[in-house]
Amino acid sequence: MVRVIVIIALLFIWQPIALHGQVSAKHNLHFHSLPRQWDEGIPLGNGMLGALVWNKDGVLRMALDRSDLWDLRKIKEFISPNFRFSWVESQLKKKDYDPVHRLLDLPYDRDAVPTRIPGAAIEFQGISCKDISDVNLDLATALCRIRWKSGAGMETFVNATGNYGWFSLKGFGKNVKPIISQPPYAGSNNSKVKGDSGAGGNDLRRLGYKPGTVHQSAHEITYHQDCADGSSYEVWVAWQQTDNKTITGCWTITPSRPYPLYKSREKLKLTDVTARRYRQEEDSHIAWWKEFWNQSYLSLPDSILEVQWYREMYKLGSASRKGAPPISLQAVWTADNRKLPPWKGDFHNDLNTQLSYWPSYSGNHLEEATAFTDWLWLCKPVAEKYTKTYFAVKGLNFPGVATLTGEPMGGWIQYSLGPTVSAWLAQHFYLQWRYTMDTAFLKDRAYPWIRETAVYLENISEKDSHGKRKLPLSSSPEINDNSPSAWFHETTNFDLSLIRWLYGAAADMASALGYREDSLKWSGIEQEWPDLALSDEDNSLLVAPGIPLKESHRHFSHLMAIHPLGLLDWNNGPFDTRIINSSLAHLEKLGSDNWCGYSWAWLGSMYARAHMGKKAANALKIFATCFCSPNSFHLNGDQSGTGKSKMTYRPFTLEGNFAFAEGIQEMLLQSQNGRIQIFPAVPASWANVSFHNLRTEGAFLVSAERKDGELSRVEIVSEKGGTVNLTNPFLRGDYEVEGIQLPPDALSKLMIKMETKPGMKIEFHLRD
Repeated sequence: MVRVIVIIALLFIWQPIALHGQVSAKHNLHFHSLPRQWDEGIPLGNGMLGALVWNKDGVLRMALDRSDLWDLRKIKEFISPNFRFSWVESQLKKKDYDPVHRLLDLPYDRDAVPTRIPGAAIEFQGISCKDISDVNLDLATALCRIRWKSGAGMETFVNATGNYGWFSLKGFGKNVKPIISQPPYAGSNNSKVKGDSGAGGNDLRRLGYKPGTVHQSAHEITYHQDCADGSSYEVWVAWQQTDNKTITGCWTITPSRPYPLYKSREKLKLTDVTARRYRQEEDSHIAWWKEFWNQSYLSLPDSILEVQWYREMYKLGSASRKGAPPISLQAVWTADNRKLPPWKGDFHNDLNTQLSYWPSYSGNHLEEATAFTDWLWLCKPVAEKYTKTYFAVKGLNFPGVATLTGEPMGGWIQYSLGPTVSAWLAQHFYLQWRYTMDTAFLKDRAYPWIRETAVYLENISEKDSHGKRKLPLSSSPEINDNSPSAWFHETTNFDLSLIRWLYGAAADMASALGYREDSLKWSGIEQEWPDLALSDEDNSLLVAPGIPLKESHRHFSHLMAIHPLGLLDWNNGPFDTRIINSSLAHLEKLGSDNWCGYSWAWLGSMYARAHMGKKAANALKIFATCFCSPNSFHLNGDQSGTGKSKMTYRPFTLEGNFAFAEGIQEMLLQSQNGRIQIFPAVPASWANVSFHNLRTEGAFLVSAERKDGELSRVEIVSEKGGTVNLTNPFLRGDYEVEGIQLPPDALSKLMIKMETKPGMKIEFHLRD
């Protein structure tokens, strides 16, 4: 029996479900001493500025970073007339691939540039790290507090709403002062310094910069560093003795060529560095973080997974901000080990940037996600020029490995200059639209990006004798690494999944805009591409027609159709579920020997899409306990010694962290292909679990609670109006409904369809 009560509520008056799970002290980073390695430091950031607080050889150190610090010297080989996709194809046909390696791969390994570069560091004279009793990063406020046994203390933060980092030292007396530690760019013979453009990182001396200059007064330091091609940056540190035992200070980094979307804030002077100003900055900083944490939160019965999720969302708020560059490999935490960051700290668009923004959509952090699409749009003219030069067609493709300005960097060109990069990036424009239902964004940015990508793919593809399209060369990251065999002459499932998704999305968006001819055209081209390649033996997804994945591999590129693209959907019936089951079983059979941390995190989302909650939770727990440093940074290799992977190195990159957060959210709420599912992949043992304000496609905010193994309450708030198609989670109980009139038998059907108006709230709760 269903009792229906009709109440229409506006967004600004509705009262949310009172749920447990808001960020609290149990989620904090807490240690009894400062970390002794830079990649285990206490991370602070605001998307543009970042800092790592750590103990370097007994000295309290803050490594400083700014996300637009780049050496953008160009790659000379890329002006060669052979910088052409068609030339690569011709060299493959001649079985003479060495010239391709020399022209397009070698520069990435040979040269240290282009690359992200670190800023300087602040070290504090007169402070010992020996007698520290407590180090705490409070996630709720993004404040780092350090306490000494003497009672002295330090508090520091990077202002969420400003252009400065701040610090306060109490109880140390007048002998303490900050000093600048310059990055060791200069060397006696830079030409002989060896480097590593991969996981190890290049020696900073390979940049060839001259030593910087330092101008210092009693309470102020300015460090100026000339870089290359006329660029430079400055680090400014200022402090005041505000009483006999308190020092208040701040710092910032200013490049000569700042990121064009960043709005310059007020420039401070020494006289602005006061205790009162510190409190004002701290208040605005805490207010921003309070709003951030109110966007969404959750409570899980597994404390390891819950704590890790909060730490990942903290990193998202620290590493991505509208107006700043998007998340690169290390975002605002560039290496502080006398080297450039692993893989030059660049923008890897064959997986890393995409995974980094996965949790922002259902996590209800769409403003943070705009940093990514804004950057892509800013770089669009550069990408169009690259497309015209390298692929020799009109339309849009994007480099798979790119600089801050969107220029290609080469290296393993099957992926760094891959043919479908722009299609995967297009999904973020699509998701930004679907999760906001912002028509202006759809018209002005999302559809133009996808349309131009569709034009490019139409122009570059060729038809066989049966009228089916194919790419001239195809690849599947990072199958066969960088060998000639990494190129496939039949379109791989990776490329094919992206292409088929792209044309389906283009048709969907064109239809939403009323562009009927465009929609019909894109639908027609989609049908000209072949079906996904399946194994005759078990119907699992292949790498390419006739080519299965034969060994353990870190990148699940052949499974893109399952997640993130959702072309294969568990809810579609036995055909799709058989392929999904077989593909995941094949992955399990090959084992995890060659997986990275991000592999486990990605696998969590795929298990969730297959409604395998227990396996999803297990994969995500392995990520959190085996592949992360004590400060929660993803270190790629297995750090646990438990044999989860034979890859045991430790280069720090962020995509695995954010893929983990997405995996948790996929367990709790899914909304692909127009269907909302609540708790679709929660293990049976999770008797008590809840979430607040996770977001779905269609711009719906959903909150839900499960108590004692039974769904107790659900709230759905419609921001823009529209149809809710909800997989019925209420079949086992007697529920009351508030906020909408439903037919008497609605809650007995497998699907509940509800028409909503903007601002409407619908609540379901278990009858007492």
